[in-house]
Amino acid sequence: MKKALAILLAAAMGVSSLATVALAEESADYEECTLTFDWWGGDSRHEATIAAIEAFEAKYPGITIDYNYGAWSDWETAKAAEYMSGNNPDIQQTNFDWISKYDSDGSTYLDLYTVADTLDLTQYSETDLETTQDVNGGLAGIPVSITGRTFYWNKATFEAAGLETPTSLEELMAAGPVFQETLGDNYYPLVVGEYDRMILMTYYLQGVYGTPIIGEDGTLNFTEEQLQEGIEWIGSLEEAHVIPTEEYIIGEGADSMDKSARFINGEYAGIFEWDSSPAKYVSALGDNGENLVVGNVFEELQSYKKVSLMFSISAKCEHPTEAALFLNYLLNDEEGAALMGAERGVPQSAAAYAVLEAAGAINALVAEAHEAVLSSDPLSWNPLFDDSSLKGDTSAYTDVFDGYSYGDYDAATAANILYTAMTSVDGINAAA
Repeated sequence: MKKALAILLAAAMGVSSLATVALAEESADYEECTLTFDWWGGDSRHEATIAAIEAFEAKYPGITIDYNYGAWSDWETAKAAEYMSGNNPDIQQTNFDWISKYDSDGSTYLDLYTVADTLDLTQYSETDLETTQDVNGGLAGIPVSITGRTFYWNKATFEAAGLETPTSLEELMAAGPVFQETLGDNYYPLVVGEYDRMILMTYYLQGVYGTPIIGEDGTLNFTEEQLQEGIEWIGSLEEAHVIPTEEYIIGEGADSMDKSARFINGEYAGIFEWDSSPAKYVSALGDNGENLVVGNVFEELQSYKKVSLMFSISAKCEHPTEAALFLNYLLNDEEGAALMGAERGVPQSAAAYAVLEAAGAINALVAEAHEAVLSSDPLSWNPLFDDSSLKGDTSAYTDVFDGYSYGDYDAATAANILYTAMTSVDGINAAA
């Protein structure tokens, strides 16, 4: 009966190709059901995702998507409670580190290899898929996008200082005194908060020692003395007037850098951000948005890349085929990919990328930043780097870099606190 319906559908559409008939048959081969789905993000992501859900429901009548969404703030706290009770939704936007946090034995998320006849995994590289496997080798999530950090520069401020935007660490270091002398004490080539400092320090130490800060096996590859070396290097950026102190940054009271008046008026001439994030900074600059340009990852620094987010299906989902059909629509279908856009970063799906590229829907600045990251030969990233005890407003990274910048800790004390905090994380081990 399903095959007959597919053939009738194909005939009604004027389709003669057997291959297309097969696709029509596949799309007709589903059960009516309701699937739960949730995600976090900003308004534009919400709007794009809801539009894609509505289009999917129109294309596959009988499948209803019962959805929920919100901002990232407190999102994981609520999700952690759901995982504890076993009430996580059928389909979820998930973080890379949730595999180890909530799927440590491979029983929380469905192995997506088991629905590969519906979810087209050939649109992803084997390397990407291997990254998001669970302990059993099952595919815990689809890596929607890959991200890393690079520099963005306000070229207008650099021009006002009589400088080109920096392309090396040496040029950046030299820019600090020039900014101070020509523009004033309140102008800086770069601004970095506590978490930014930890990542930038990591890039620096990885460049010096040629190894990731945390290995794939969970080994912390740097000693306490090497962490001190990195912290002192961050201090040298403050001393050279390359970056402002944390006291100066926090004193402004801005919730985020795109809301900082100092950034908006050009006093902060550089940021160190994810390749998927420039839009909010361009918007913040208003008429001066065209002055924000992508910088390279300096050769002296060694970058890393990570899965920015995933989509996963619950192992308890009663309709895994239909859930896979929905994910395939969001990720690989021409219509779905167009509606989703690049709201979750430059898509890793080859099909989605082709759709967006043809439509000119990938922001040129995002594409350039993404290329800057990928061309920097990035190292692999261990999600334990973002353990909740390390990353956050009251966690180790904030304590260490605020304490050191304010002068509450010397470099040795700050390094000891950081080393102790990192090696206290379950799964991170000190090098032998």
